[in-house]
Amino acid sequence: MKIFSWNVNGIRAVLKKGALQSFLDTHDPDILCIQETKAERGQVDVDFEHYEEHWHSAERKGYSGTAIFTKRAPENVLYGFPDEIQSAHHLADTYGDTTKEGRVLTLEFEGFFVSTVYTPNAKDDLSRIPMRRQWDPSYREYVELLQKQKPVICCGDFNVAHTEDDLARPKENVGNKGFTEEERNGFESLLATGLIDTFRSTHEGNGFYTWWSHWGQARERNVGWRIDYVLMSESLTPIMKKADIHADVLGSDHCPVSVELGIEF
Repeated sequence: MKIFSWNVNGIRAVLKKGALQSFLDTHDPDILCIQETKAERGQVDVDFEHYEEHWHSAERKGYSGTAIFTKRAPENVLYGFPDEIQSAHHLADTYGDTTKEGRVLTLEFEGFFVSTVYTPNAKDDLSRIPMRRQWDPSYREYVELLQKQKPVICCGDFNVAHTEDDLARPKENVGNKGFTEEERNGFESLLATGLIDTFRSTHEGNGFYTWWSHWGQARERNVGWRIDYVLMSESLTPIMKKADIHADVLGSDHCPVSVELGIEF
């Protein structure tokens, strides 16, 4: 079974470029999790053969949003956080209400959950760090709830580089958005729920990135950040075959990431 995750930075844009169709033809994922769709289902003419679609779009037009394309119908579809988690945290600020931005979408299958997430950006001036202090614990608590039922595969744009190996210029970026102590600690806390970083379980060192700035030919020079991940419950480790970053796939400022598991889907 192949699970892919990709922040497409606007699904209509990648469709217009032909990038999404080409990607599906080449890689043939069983499950494709998409972040930053920036669209509602009715705004997009998508009918990919063999795939069932599930969308969680933002109330605000052309903003945020997640979707999952799957070759097998799920047992259940879960949108956002449960009420008890939403009520326990302040998830709205001056930028907006994150619970209305389609940032979390989860499908339940017989043996596992697949949850995709588009984590709020901390902003250049770090003005959304207070939100991250609420958001990161919320997603962690949600994953803990899911793991009490069955193993979880979490994937998406977490908007944080976990370690110095996960960005090209760590010293220059200490304390900047995506590499603050608060964000990195939040990610570490998520891993502590019993998740593994699938890519890091088989790859060491730097040079592996999933997002590049549009400025200064950053992608061509591979001056990037690894902020997109596939995480999964440790209990699934025995069936993991490989985890990859697909930096050759163009169409967005992010590239897809994936994990392959040794089970039929």
